[in-house]
Amino acid sequence: MTKGMLTVLGKKGGKKPHEELGLSVEDLKRLYETMVRVRVFDEKMIKLQRSGRIGFYVPALGQEACHIGAAFALDDSDWIFPHYRDPGIPLLRGITIQEMVHQLYGNAADNTKGRQMPNHFSYKDINFVSISSPLATQIIQAAGAAYAAKIKKDGKVVLTSFGDGSTSEGDFHAGMNLAGVHALPIVFLCENNQWAISVPVSLQTGSESFAIKAQAYGFDGVKVDGNDILAVYKAAKESVEKARSGRGPTLIEAVTYRMGPHSTSDDPTRYTPEGELEAWKKKDPIERFKEYLRQVKVWDEEWENELRTTIAKEVDDAVKKAEATDPPAPDTLFEDVFAELPAQLLAQKDEMKRLIDEYGMPEGH
Repeated sequence: MTKGMLTVLGKKGGKKPHEELGLSVEDLKRLYETMVRVRVFDEKMIKLQRSGRIGFYVPALGQEACHIGAAFALDDSDWIFPHYRDPGIPLLRGITIQEMVHQLYGNAADNTKGRQMPNHFSYKDINFVSISSPLATQIIQAAGAAYAAKIKKDGKVVLTSFGDGSTSEGDFHAGMNLAGVHALPIVFLCENNQWAISVPVSLQTGSESFAIKAQAYGFDGVKVDGNDILAVYKAAKESVEKARSGRGPTLIEAVTYRMGPHSTSDDPTRYTPEGELEAWKKKDPIERFKEYLRQVKVWDEEWENELRTTIAKEVDDAVKKAEATDPPAPDTLFEDVFAELPAQLLAQKDEMKRLIDEYGMPEGH
């Protein structure tokens, strides 16, 4: 168990922190660009939901450093079992904003064919397993995948992310126990954003931290400043290397803050204490990283303005294209489950076609 909270940004003396971590200037730019891309994407999607153009969205405001820093430590072939506040991970792995916007609209270009809730991304080609709403289901699935990787000896590592509220679910404990017993190649990332919807951390656990819970399952836990992307990367890099070398799992607790609503169905002003948000805004992970990049002469205002303008146009263009795309074809209701449709489904498909031919498609389809 690592004592205290790991922090990198703001430390004095020695080599530049990113050089000590083996990160190049291009790496720094990619990390920052992805954080800004998520922030701009979030702002636009919330506006779309508020105006009734998409049905639902889960923002990552304030938590960009947690999932982006952790995912950057992985190989592209490693597996990710995420929770619903990690949009930067698919962006890091080459998924476009256009693809993600199609999913939010559930249209014909959505790779899940409109079957998932908005914000429940799933990308087989990059080993990004489908997001689901029920808490902690991904944790036990991730442990199972890590068990398979160990049996196959394929050298892959599994990362699973979740919020502090998920630590109260049975699947968290089952997944941790399985990983500890079998020394599985898995990294557990707890994004402790202080609130499980309206339940504060003080009512979530009696432990002194979430990281300490790893001790009960026989492996290491580390508590890290979740608004310090270099600290998150450092903790994840060490944990991934440990897992890949056969030395078992690690639980990382990234201490951060959800600076927006839990989802677009939530109003945090009804339960968060006055002044709490303002205090955490001073620790904004993007602003902290920007200051570091300025100090090491990577960031300047011209680059920032160009970056935000480019991303804003990318998002706007993606929305226009998504809104001009038709809904999924009715026949897609019968695809992707059976290699050959059984008789009862063939009959239902024929009946659906007859009804559409007779009455037309429902309004709004």
